Amino acid sequence: MNQFPATNSSVVKEKALELGFHKVGIASVDQLDTTQTQRLQAWLELGYHADMEWMASPKRQDIRYLMPEARSLICVALNYYTPHQRPGGEEYAKMSRYGWGRDYHKVMHKKLKVLTTWLQEQGKGIQAVSYADTGPVQDKVWAQQAGIGWIAKNGNVITREYGSWVFLGEVLTNLELESDRPHTQHCGTCSRCLDACPTGAITQEFVIDANRCIAYHTIENRAEKLPDTITPYLQGWVAGCDICQDVCPWNQRFARTTDVAEFQPYSGNVAPKLIELAQISNEEWDRQFRASAFRRIKPEMLRRNARANLDNKLDA
Repeated sequence: MNQFPATNSSVVKEKALELGFHKVGIASVDQLDTTQTQRLQAWLELGYHADMEWMASPKRQDIRYLMPEARSLICVALNYYTPHQRPGGEEYAKMSRYGWGRDYHKVMHKKLKVLTTWLQEQGKGIQAVSYADTGPVQDKVWAQQAGIGWIAKNGNVITREYGSWVFLGEVLTNLELESDRPHTQHCGTCSRCLDACPTGAITQEFVIDANRCIAYHTIENRAEKLPDTITPYLQGWVAGCDICQDVCPWNQRFARTTDVAEFQPYSGNVAPKLIELAQISNEEWDRQFRASAFRRIKPEMLRRNARANLDNKLDA
C-alpha cells in the first residue's frame, strides 16, 4: 500500500489550508464506532428522514462501500459567515445564510478537486475522491471524528473558531494518515436551540425530526402545499431556517467574517420581499438564483413558501 510517513499528515493539512480551507483534520476509516451506525438506523426507523430516502443508503453506514481500499478521511471546513443582518419588517422573506452567496458546492468542489489532484500526484497508486454534501457520507460524524468540531444539540457541527457557520467536505483516500483526536462536546447544559425551534423539530438533544423542520419543508418538500402543522410557524422563512443557529451562543460569540469573496451575498438574498417572491416568474427565478444553492428550491416551491407566509399574515 502507498502511504506517506505518519509525520507527513502535516503536509496534507498544510496543503488544505494553503488552498483556503479554514479547518482540516484527519480520521481513520476504522475510527467510527458502531454506535454512530446504530443511531443513524434508529433515526431512520423513526421516519425522521421524511421522504429523504437517500439517507437510508447502505453506503452512508459504511464508508468502505465508497472505496474498499479507503484508510483515511481528510475532513475540511470552510467558513461562510458574513455580518449582514436581515431587516425586521414582516414584509421581508428570510433566506438561510448558507445560500446568500455563490453555491457552496461549486466553491468547495473547486478547492477539493485541487486537493485530490495534488494528493494523487504524490505517488503511484494513490486513490482520492472528494465529497461536499454530494454523496452518502456522514459528513458531520466524520468532521467530529477528525477534530473539526462537535455535533451540537441542533444537529449542526460547531467549531470553536467559527461556530456552526461552516461548510463541510472530505477526501477519502487509500493513504494511511495519522489521525486526529475526535472533538469533545461543548454544548453543556445549554438548550437555546431546543427552546427556540418553533415547530419542536429538535425532539430531544441531538435528534432532529425532518417532518417538523422548516428547513426541510422549504427546501426538500415538493408537495403543492405545505403541511398545516408547519405553515403557522414559518415566521417569514422561505428558504431554509437559521433559527437554531442564530440563538446559539457559540455563533453569537465566535462568528467571524469569511475571507471567501464568493460567499458575499447576492443582491436580493438578504432582504427579499415576500410579495415579490410569491409572484416570481420562472425567468426571474432563473436570473436571481443562477449561481445559488437555492436553485434546489424550484420556482413553484419558492412561490408556495412565500404565499404560505402571506396567508399567515392574512389569518392573523
